[in-house]
Amino acid sequence: MDTAPLLTAFGTAGVFLVLFAETGLLAGFFLPGDSLLFAAGLLCTASGGGARLSLPGVLLAAAAGALLGAQSGCLIGRRAGRALLARTRSRHLSAGVLRAQGPLARYGHGKAIVVARFIPVVRTVLNPLAGMVRVPARTFAVWQVAGGLVWTVALVLGGYALGASIPNVDRYLLPMVGAIVVLFLLPVALELPRSRRRTRAGAGPSRELTA
Repeated sequence: MDTAPLLTAFGTAGVFLVLFAETGLLAGFFLPGDSLLFAAGLLCTASGGGARLSLPGVLLAAAAGALLGAQSGCLIGRRAGRALLARTRSRHLSAGVLRAQGPLARYGHGKAIVVARFIPVVRTVLNPLAGMVRVPARTFAVWQVAGGLVWTVALVLGGYALGASIPNVDRYLLPMVGAIVVLFLLPVALELPRSRRRTRAGAGPSRELTA
């Protein structure tokens, strides 16, 4: 998705809605959270061009969307996560479940919840998955707030700092957003071969979830 027209049309409300959907609803796995945050930071500067946004407003909308979305996703997972995953035909979501299980097993609840914020698709799936496996509510809330604030604030301020230091930075918006997307997709690309090997070996974590 092209984030600049979306931000121009909907402003901070668009930031909130996209982040809420991406982190709280399984159907939002395709939404551009990373690039949206970075582009919103750029549009808070005079050199960002387009409809200039308010930096405090963007930070507030981003944090609210990411934090409320994660809590909603966890609640959905506790109540209906298994049924939703059993009905989905999306290979991206199924692969995301495999990738989300990895950090939970490898790092423990707290670190996995923080790390997942920076991995596309995984940050969508991990919240309902945490609800499904009954991560303690207090543990989930504390760590998702910590990870959500670091993720949103770092990307928005990164875009803002770049826009404030480079004149006419909007001319380079598309390649910079592309670089951000590639950077955050690297962990996914590295994990995919492992997930495929586990699936072929019959580990079948996703089958256990949908049983």
